[in-house]
Amino acid sequence: MLRFDDLQLFVRTAETGSLSAAARLLDVSPAVASAALKRLEQQLQVRLLARSTRSLRLTPEGELYLVHARLALQSLEEGRQQLVGSQEGICGVLQLSAPSDLGRNTLLPWLDEFQDEHPQLQLRLLLADRVADLFREPVDIALRYGAPEDSSLVALPVAPDNRRVLCASPSYLARRGSPQSVEELHQHNCLLYMLHGRAHDRWRFQDGKREVLMNVAGDRVCDDADVTRRWAVAGRGIVYKSWLDVAEDVREGRLQVLLPNWLGEPTPLYLVCAHRAQLSKAVHLLRDFVQLRCQRLLDAAPWR
Repeated sequence: MLRFDDLQLFVRTAETGSLSAAARLLDVSPAVASAALKRLEQQLQVRLLARSTRSLRLTPEGELYLVHARLALQSLEEGRQQLVGSQEGICGVLQLSAPSDLGRNTLLPWLDEFQDEHPQLQLRLLLADRVADLFREPVDIALRYGAPEDSSLVALPVAPDNRRVLCASPSYLARRGSPQSVEELHQHNCLLYMLHGRAHDRWRFQDGKREVLMNVAGDRVCDDADVTRRWAVAGRGIVYKSWLDVAEDVREGRLQVLLPNWLGEPTPLYLVCAHRAQLSKAVHLLRDFVQLRCQRLLDAAPWR
């Protein structure tokens, strides 16, 4: 079995170009360092370093193995830091991106409660319906609807069973009546929001095995999904929204669910980050916290 200190010795020797210098850095004798390197080469059955009395260089096999040795040491160090963190309270800054509607109307009170439980944690919240670039923007993690298209991102499910629902306010329904079928949406004012630069005007529904795709229209479009919800609450039309975004409005009677026998399109919520190294204790705790509260909302969903 490979030994941690042998890997350390090999990496330090490659970085310094000297076995004796690596031995000094690791506070071991040259004889111990030489024995460690010899033991590693014997276990791998390759020569990692070409040595003479005056020079030392990596062999082609050594250059190849150095990449893996560094990654192994980095992974072990990250594991150690997570263990240390698990024994302490969470602190520092957590930068989170979230959709505008979910963030303002659902997530904000949850984050207040989360910070009350972890007062040493600072939050920086970015609310936007555009997809944040997790590799370039100052964001640690993001809550996103739908699985990310970029397979290099790490995505953890938070509310995998979430769906869209049709909603309108009691005042709108009193004035215009309630649609009795998805086809009747053509007779109503449908409130739209912009998604990736275009209006989301193709609404998908399912009734058993039957699937219907409706092209809808209305007199209002906005690039902020929260605005479309506010228009619906104000009685301006029908909206097609994530259940997580409107569950509280439905519970308080500000909105009513329409055509509950028709399933809206799946809208799973994920926690997304660029690297697994970003899955700190704070991130795991926040995911569990939000996941539990999302499930409470989903338990009251109309398709249950």
